[in-house]
This record gives sequence, structure tokens and C-alpha cells, in this order.
Amino acid sequence: MTDSASERRRMAALLTSKGVLKSRWLRGAVETVPREQFLHPGVFLDEGRTWRPVTALGADPDEWLKIAYSVETLTTQLDGHLTADQTGEPVEGVPTSSSTDPTTVVTMIETLGLTAGLRVLEIGTGTGYSTALMCHYLGADNVTTVEVDPQVAGRADAALETVGYSTWTVTGDGLLGHPHRAPYDRVIVTCAVRRIPYTWVRQTRPGGIVLSTVGSWPWGTGLAKVTVGDDGTAEGAIIGRSSFMQARAQAVTPLAGDLSARTAYADSDRPALVSPLVLEEWMPAFLAQLAAPGAQFVRATRSDGAPLRYLFDTERESFAEFIADGESWTVRQGGPVALWDDIERALVAWQDNGSPGIEAVRLRVTDRSHLYWIDSSPLLRWEHRLA
Repeated sequence: MTDSASERRRMAALLTSKGVLKSRWLRGAVETVPREQFLHPGVFLDEGRTWRPVTALGADPDEWLKIAYSVETLTTQLDGHLTADQTGEPVEGVPTSSSTDPTTVVTMIETLGLTAGLRVLEIGTGTGYSTALMCHYLGADNVTTVEVDPQVAGRADAALETVGYSTWTVTGDGLLGHPHRAPYDRVIVTCAVRRIPYTWVRQTRPGGIVLSTVGSWPWGTGLAKVTVGDDGTAEGAIIGRSSFMQARAQAVTPLAGDLSARTAYADSDRPALVSPLVLEEWMPAFLAQLAAPGAQFVRATRSDGAPLRYLFDTERESFAEFIADGESWTVRQGGPVALWDDIERALVAWQDNGSPGIEAVRLRVTDRSHLYWIDSSPLLRWEHRLA
């Protein structure tokens, strides 16, 4: 029979061999904290078009531990309410809560550079597993975690209590932080946000770090690491790719209805200088979100099978429609903002500068704006002012 302790040691060894688990204290936490306790009542396994529920009580014990230590992201909730114990059959749905893959969890915690005595604010408790790893080293009183979903928060709190960590588990909007226990030395965020809320900067000590995924698309998002200065601003860089579910308060509603009606009246059309297909690649998608932060990218197919691509900014009532013509594309634009003009300008400048990776992007957060830039080009600079 599979043993939980041996599975924890196996996972720790695997993460160490991959080069992501480096700290002795964190290896000790991974070898101690039972991930399976944070997956109750169960998980949904991806079977393509459906999700197969597996419960802790219904599964074979060996299968359950194999799932728990698979080093995969495990979906724990669909559509904002459905858990695995509420259905016995495969179901369709959209993941709304999960236990993030341990590789990502460990990488992010290592990036914080934690030392004994530091105080951490975690935004997005989820199952509570990453919370427990930090509590193991810092002590439960030095970790505050905020979860927007009351049911998810309740399950996480119960799991944390079960394994012996009576930490500060708060139900609320993580975008507001938790000022009652501020200031913090570190803020770690396990959801994606359109921009880093200044409330997190305000609640962090000078010299402290905020680590968060930024972007609103399901791909093309980056992990931002910024250090808070004495002047109340925060500056840093995008340190790599990162993908998390969007913060619920900022979740984008998928466009529905007749897309042709949305694009019926164009103000201009012209040949596209850059193929819109590049937006399906990670770095161009990230740049597009900097150049047109309110835009959504939509894939579709014409009745004759020809591909269509769209950009929509519903708040600014603007669109760009791309129509394939052999190897070329025509772009039709409408509304107050020429979305593709802004994005195309950024993509051309990026290509002219050698197509640097996402790690070349720097950012500065103030109480008035977010500034992003790439040092090699004055054209690759975007300031998003706060309303």
C-alpha cells in the first residue's frame, strides 16, 4: 500500500532534481505537509471535454495518493460552486478553484526569499496547501491568507486546522489586501490580476516584495516581482511566464452573441503589417495586453471554414476584425480606439529590437499609475493611469 510520507519524500526529491526546490526549510515543509489533506472533498480530473470527479472517500487509497502527489494542478471546484462530492458522473464546467501544481507553488515560495520572522500576506488561499508550507517555517501567526470564496476558505481553514496550523484565514476580497495585520514583508498572489493593486504596496514594508501574476488573458501573462521603496512606490520586473485563474472581481465575461453584428460598422480597413496569429504566442500576447489593456482576443471560423480573429474592448466600444487572405490578413477597425494600431506598433518595435523575452519587461507601481517598459527601446513603454 502506498504511504503518504514516502510520497512526500518522492515529490520533494523530484522537485529538487528539477532545480526548483532549493531551500532546506522548504524541502522539510514539502516532506511534512500532507497535500492530500488539502484536496477534500475531492478533485476533478481533466478528460478533455469533461471533468471526472474523484473523491477522497470514494477513491482507492493508493489512487488517491497517486493523484495527490502527481505534481499536477488539481481542479477542486467548477463554476464557482460544484465540488467532486456533488456529482458521480463526468461533467462539463469551468475551473474556479484548484490546488496549483507543486512546481509552481515551490518556485513562487522560493522566489520570496523567506527568512525566519517575516510576515506574509497570501492572496488566494485556494486549498491552503501553499499556506501550510509557509506556516511550517514561519509559524501560523506570521501568515495571513485571504480567499474570496467562503466555501473554499472554509475548506482551507478546516484543512489547515487538521494539520495543525491555526493561521489567519480571512474571507474577503484579496484585491483589498488585509490592512488589519499590515505591514507585511512579503505578498504572494495565487491568482492573476490586471494590475497590481496599490493597496498591496501600501500594506508592504519598505524593502518588502510583492509577487503576482499580471495580465487578463488565459495566456500571455507574466510573474511580476516588485520591491517596495521608502517613497511608497514599488519597482521590479517580470521574472517569467505565469498562469493563474483571474481574480474573481476582475474575471472577464466571455463574449456571446453574433460577432458579425459587433463588427458590422468599421471605420477603416487596411492590410495588417503583422499577422494576428502572433497573439497566440506568449510574449506578443503579453505586449498586446500592455498596449491595449482592455482588449479581449477571440478566435472564430467563418462559415466557409476560413479563420477569423478579433479584438474587442467592450468598455471602449472598439473592435478589430482580421480576415485571412491567403498568407495575408486584412484588419477592419471600428470605435473610438484603433486597437490594432496600438498593438501593431508595439509588436513592430519589439521585433525591431530583437524580440526580447518577457524577462526584459520592467514595471513601476505608484498610487497614480503603472509604468511598464523595456530598456532597449523608448517605443516599448506603456503607462496605465489609475482612474
